[in-house]
Amino acid sequence: MTLKLTDVVLTYPDGERTLTALNHVDLAVAPGEFTAVVGPSGSGKSSLLAVAATLIRPTSGTVSVAGTDVTDAGQAARTRIRRDHIGIIFQQSNLLPSLTALDQLLVMAHIAGTRPAAASARARELLGAVDLADKHGKLPHQLSGGERQRVNIARALMNEPEILLVDEPTSALDHRRGELIVALLATLTRKNNLATVMVTHDTSTLAMVDTVVTMTDGTLTSGGWSPTG
Repeated sequence: MTLKLTDVVLTYPDGERTLTALNHVDLAVAPGEFTAVVGPSGSGKSSLLAVAATLIRPTSGTVSVAGTDVTDAGQAARTRIRRDHIGIIFQQSNLLPSLTALDQLLVMAHIAGTRPAAASARARELLGAVDLADKHGKLPHQLSGGERQRVNIARALMNEPEILLVDEPTSALDHRRGELIVALLATLTRKNNLATVMVTHDTSTLAMVDTVVTMTDGTLTSGGWSPTG
């Protein structure tokens, strides 16, 4: 499995109490698999993504990325893991307002130390893959919400991650644009053999994913919903 969480517990102090955000969670996502995590607000979905992204170290349990146990990795090592293996698509696109669509991607390549010529070729290829080849010189304010989210997706793929973590990608979009974004994520997951985890409230798009799991009060369960029924 490219991404594997085993018996993960995450707790926070809450005054005199302890709040359990993740309660003995198991999750395994294989290459080419598109998994959706659904559940009510406050159920632990964002905490799950943060642990999977190595942004938060769990209280107990293990996190494996690309076959390596990264649970106890130090801060510098976790930064490298995210840079080299994990693409993150946040709810808001968070594009830098002064950079063109092309430059948004080139910044990621610069951080990774990719040669400029190779980086430019890959950035243009990815913008083409998300149907924005003709918008490479546009600034964020010149793009629609759906176009900004597609730049966000291309940026997350710039350093060729094995894992893609997606937080509510349709929340700021209308229904049609939201469907197009999830369809694009499904296509890219299979084409690039990614292990993709998407947190979503939008159940209308779940027919496009391979696996649906439900988060309730920090507990993750499979079943209870199927794309066909």
